[in-house]
Amino acid sequence: MRADEIEVRNPSGLHARPAALFVKTAARFASAVTVQNVTTGAAPANAKSILAVMGSGAARGHIVRLTVDGPDEDQAISVLHDLFASGLGEDLEA
Repeated sequence: MRADEIEVRNPSGLHARPAALFVKTAARFASAVTVQNVTTGAAPANAKSILAVMGSGAARGHIVRLTVDGPDEDQAISVLHDLFASGLGEDLEA
């Protein structure tokens, strides 16, 4: 199992388009993936479910914990970390 905490840097947080990109990316991996909004203390959510991810309420500046467990966990945690770091497809200056 691998876990990583990262700050949500994109302007809209895990809402609509960024959440869809995150879910689509997480779904590419065989490993189980969860996302947890550490800032609000929300329960871990299935990162392959758009409703669960959007329900995490992760906004800009919040810290989220990504947990990945399975055969491709190393690649998955790396790709998902980089996706968050790059702004989830959004301009970080907005």
